[in-house]
Amino acid sequence: MSKGTLTQKLAFVGGGQMAEALVGGLIAANLCVPEQIWATDPVADRLDVLKRQYGIRVGQSNRDALLWADIVVLAVKPQVLDAVLKDAPVEIQKTLVLSVAAGIPIRSIAEKCGAGTKVIRAMPNTPAMVREGMTALAIGAGVSDAEAATARMIFESVGKVIAVEERLMDAVTGLSGSGPAYVFLAIEALADGGVKMGLPRGTAELLAAQTVLGAAKMVLETGEHPARLKDRVASPGGTTIAGLHRLEAGGLRATLIDAVETATKRSQELGR
Repeated sequence: MSKGTLTQKLAFVGGGQMAEALVGGLIAANLCVPEQIWATDPVADRLDVLKRQYGIRVGQSNRDALLWADIVVLAVKPQVLDAVLKDAPVEIQKTLVLSVAAGIPIRSIAEKCGAGTKVIRAMPNTPAMVREGMTALAIGAGVSDAEAATARMIFESVGKVIAVEERLMDAVTGLSGSGPAYVFLAIEALADGGVKMGLPRGTAELLAAQTVLGAAKMVLETGEHPARLKDRVASPGGTTIAGLHRLEAGGLRATLIDAVETATKRSQELGR
């Protein structure tokens, strides 16, 4: 069997959007070849899509895939993780387990897999589907530096990666995990504003989306504080400062802070 840069075999338990994003990213980055990847899912249509699109091995038996793998990616909803791990073979203790189940702590996963299981908790977000994701990793006990580097490499195939203490993972979920939805809402609202003022819908959506993309890229590439970049746009007595005044009056900042706080607390509830 030919191999990519990674020599390990990967099993994805769950074949949803995040699993597909990672599979596509790994293959596109030449980190893996299709023969190194096995995905399972109870929905046959999802398996058909993954096999047809990427040529990977697929099936509905989690146990068979886990026995085969060197690295296991738990890409399932947190509500079904217990059922998935209940049937996991003891051999899972010899693998590196990467979990993207929101809110589920490392301790809980390790206890269900068995003593000594090496677990890394990951919180990627949906822009991983276009390889512009943001993933936070919390490294569990017993994970070597080489294994942590492997996990980083896997998630860097779909975007940027940062390591955080596990106690901060719920806040990561509330900010970057849920954050794309906040930004989609902002893009929609900006476009609606353009339509209200006479722009065609398609033109308004393009202007709004590219403006958000460009602004985010400026923050990342300049390294400057967003407030400083904002001040550069807001000329004295101009249009931008007038618009910013209205946003402040509407409580935009406070509402976004509240949204992150609320989503963080919900992530904490899911982990209990």
